[in-house]
Amino acid sequence: MGTLLESLRKLQKIEQDIAHVRSRIRVRNNAVNVQKRKIEQLEQDHASLQTQGIDRRKLADSLELDLKERDGKVVSFRAGLNAARSNKEYAAILTQINTLKADSAKIEDRTLSVIQEVETLKKQADELAEKIAGENKRLADITEQSDKELDKLNAMLEELLQARAEASESIPASSLAVFERISDNYEGEAMAMVEIHGRKPPHTYVCGGCFMSLNSEHANALSLRDEIRTCDNCGRILYIDPHAQ
Repeated sequence: MGTLLESLRKLQKIEQDIAHVRSRIRVRNNAVNVQKRKIEQLEQDHASLQTQGIDRRKLADSLELDLKERDGKVVSFRAGLNAARSNKEYAAILTQINTLKADSAKIEDRTLSVIQEVETLKKQADELAEKIAGENKRLADITEQSDKELDKLNAMLEELLQARAEASESIPASSLAVFERISDNYEGEAMAMVEIHGRKPPHTYVCGGCFMSLNSEHANALSLRDEIRTCDNCGRILYIDPHAQ
């Protein structure tokens, strides 16, 4: 393998390390963001439970007020019983009292049911509040751990970028431009080794990047010349393993 392809291989190794470090940085940032979104969802659920609890409490208060008004009417009607002038009038007032009592019993049952709902919602909200507190603590731990890791990763990235700049100096601008264009397409995997199959000629050749067949012309040219040749299928820069030559 000639100087050019060897220099590009070294540059690719640095590009791969850069891509790996950047991937780790994304993972660290995502871990914090995922935890934040989880807490946001829990807080929304908690707020919803609180809103439901307030609404049910208002309904319970309204029902209790209705009961008090009906009880007042019953007291008023009972007073009217003593003033009834006839059995018919007495019976009519008594019917109204019984109707009010029957309705009040239903309202009382409904009120008890709503109060139980209020208590259930409060319990759920309290449990969710505890969970949110736990998740906030976990967020603090994740953030602290991520910050430490990110400091290391960013320092590594800075060193790799410096190494990349130094490695690029010995590569002709035209060749470097081809490498960078392909590298952008494949996240640093700009080069692919030519895989040689068969113990003896005629060999078959396969691109180690896309695993598609290669024309023997590529392998023959790379054995003789230090030049950039790209796979006809994926466009990666081809090279032959120096140990296989």
